[in-house]
Amino acid sequence: MATNYSGLSYAARSLYTLSATMNIPLLVAHRGFMEKYPENSLRGLQAALEEGAPYIEFDIQSTADLELVVFHDPDLQRTTGTDGSLFELAYQDLRQISAHEPARLGECFAPAPIPRLAEISQLLQRYPGAQILPEIKSATLERFGMRPVMDRMMEILAPLADRCTLIGYDTTALAYARSQKGLPIGWVIEDYDRQTLETAQQLQPDLMIGEVHMFTPEERPWPGPWDWMLYDITDPALALAYADNGVDLIETRDIAAMFQDPLLARRRLHHPGTAS
Repeated sequence: MATNYSGLSYAARSLYTLSATMNIPLLVAHRGFMEKYPENSLRGLQAALEEGAPYIEFDIQSTADLELVVFHDPDLQRTTGTDGSLFELAYQDLRQISAHEPARLGECFAPAPIPRLAEISQLLQRYPGAQILPEIKSATLERFGMRPVMDRMMEILAPLADRCTLIGYDTTALAYARSQKGLPIGWVIEDYDRQTLETAQQLQPDLMIGEVHMFTPEERPWPGPWDWMLYDITDPALALAYADNGVDLIETRDIAAMFQDPLLARRRLHHPGTAS
């Protein structure tokens, strides 16, 4: 059916024409809405969901007593201002430490307890439209063992399994998740070279994930049985340029700013009870 342009302004007609001829990517909130809130925090993840992020990405590490938490670095200093290692503390001790990123954000979000993965799972169950990209960190797998960590993680994420794609650098862990639970997997690559492509062809991930400068917007990424995601992009025009040449997902630290673009906003989620 032809689009009826009558009554539309020139700008609106141009938007319809443009959107009909180009790909519009889905946005992924990188560690939540981390431009404005502490990364991987309960508050920041919820803020990204309230903004309408179609995808939410966050990081998973383990404490000394094998409590899985949502946190990026093994070291505490960058996000808490506290010396020490996540791997050396039991969760009850860690609970007293606030990850409100004082060096970057000051004290406005203190206290910000480091959330357990189980808490984030409960939050996400209240937003059934959002797809989930939990990243299992390689340092935790190396420290505590692949199978104990993966089994515990998949148990906690079981209520979200129908909309969860597990991502990470460790191909053995990803293959294990697929073989044990049939989970879709996304491989975060460190290099864009022939050896990486050969490994991808063996692993056959559902999603290939790379840093934005691995290839240019004019270059179509490797074809395969996978979609592509690039990080971290905060320029809507750049996101659309990559999408128009085959990148399906754009990961961003500033989900609200990206949704200021009218094309990207077309793929925003609207949850019951939130502003439209």
